[in-house]
Amino acid sequence: MPVRDPHDPRLVDSFGRVASDLRVSLTDRCNLRCSYCMPAEGLDWLAKPDVLSDDEIVRLMRIAVEQLGVTEVRFTGGEPLIRPGIVGIVEATAALRPRPQVSLTTNGIGLARIAPALATAGLDRVNVSLDTLDRERFHQITRRDRLPDVLAGMAAAAAAGLTPVKVNAVLLRGINDHDALPLLDFCLAHGYELRIIEQMPLDAQHSWDRAVMMTAEEILAQLRTGHTLSPDPVARGASPAETWLVDGGPARVGVIGSVTRAFCGSCDRTRLTADGQIRNCLFAREESDLRAALRTGATDEELAGRWRLAMWGKLPGHGINDPSFLQPARPMSAIGG
Repeated sequence: MPVRDPHDPRLVDSFGRVASDLRVSLTDRCNLRCSYCMPAEGLDWLAKPDVLSDDEIVRLMRIAVEQLGVTEVRFTGGEPLIRPGIVGIVEATAALRPRPQVSLTTNGIGLARIAPALATAGLDRVNVSLDTLDRERFHQITRRDRLPDVLAGMAAAAAAGLTPVKVNAVLLRGINDHDALPLLDFCLAHGYELRIIEQMPLDAQHSWDRAVMMTAEEILAQLRTGHTLSPDPVARGASPAETWLVDGGPARVGVIGSVTRAFCGSCDRTRLTADGQIRNCLFAREESDLRAALRTGATDEELAGRWRLAMWGKLPGHGINDPSFLQPARPMSAIGG
C-alpha cells in the first residue's frame, strides 16, 4: 500500500495525483432555483455562524497557496456574487505569492454591476452558467425571469477584461435538449467559449436519471450539424473539458462528459465548502473539517497537515458507473462547482 512522503508538501493522493486547483464555495445560497439543482422552495441554508468568515477564507487560501502548492483558485457557490465580501476576498487571494490564477463561476445575475470591481481586485476570468437563450425556457429551468440580467453580466465581464468568458450549459432532455447549436452560435458571435456539461447526480431532490441524461456523444452530434469540429491540438492536461476547434479554429468548444467520459485519473482539484469542509472529490461521501480546527487555535502547519491527510485518501474515481454508487448527501449548491 502506498505511503505518503512526509517531505512532499503538496496535496498528493495515494494514486499519485496532485491537487493544485482549489474550488472555494463562498455560500450555499443562490438567487435562482434551477430544476436540476434544487427544489422551487429552495433549501435549508447554512446558519451564518457555520459559514467561514472572510478572514478565515483568506487564511485558508494563503495556506493552500504558500504551503500546499495550489496554483488556481476558483470561487463558486451557491451563487458567489451574493457574498458581501467577495471583492475583498478576490483582492486578498490575488495578492498571494506565488500569485494563483483567480476565477469565478457565477449565474451572472449581478455581474454587470460588480464586474469592473472584480477585475480591479484581480479576478482573471469568469465562467457563467447559461442553459438556454430562450427566455421562456430559461424561466422554466431556473424558475426566475432573469435571462436579460445574465446576458448583460456576460457582456460586462467581457468589457472588464475578465476573459475568456466561458459559458457553462447543462442540457435537459425534453426541455432544452436542442439548445446546443444556438448556444454555440451565440458564443461564437460574442467571443465567448462554450462548455456543455453532462448532467450529474448532484441535485437536492436525488431525481437524477442516467437514462434521460444528454450524453457527450449526443451533444457533439448536435454541434456537428452546424459546424465542423476537429480535435484541439492543445494538450488537455487536467482540464475536465474535452475541446474541439470549431470550423478550423481559433474558436473552441468543450464538452465535459463527467459521466460517460470520466476524467478522474487526471483530476487535480480539491474543494473547500462554505462551512469549512475539505472534499477530495465532488462526489465524496466524507468530508474533513477544517473549520473546527481553525476556530480552536490550530496553527497554519496543523491546518496544512489536515488538508494533506484529507487529500491522501481520495478514491480512484467518482464511481457513478458502479452499481453501488450512492449520491452525495450534499447537493451541488452546498458543495460548490
